[in-house]
Amino acid sequence: MPKVKTNSGAKKRFSFTGTGKIKRKHAYHSHILTKKTKKQKRNLVKSTLVDSTNLKQVRDLLRLR
Repeated sequence: MPKVKTNSGAKKRFSFTGTGKIKRKHAYHSHILTKKTKKQKRNLVKSTLVDSTNLKQVRDLLRLR
């Protein structure tokens, strides 16, 4: 049986914390920034954890199951 490949786009977009949780970046911080407030743009810079509802999908893309 052949090896199962990791999704190339997913491995660029997600990373792991020290405890094994999956980190992600916020969307909406690439363009059309003039109409967003300073506070909104500042909070979009920070990374966050993948929500539990999407965790199964992300783990499938990263082939962790």
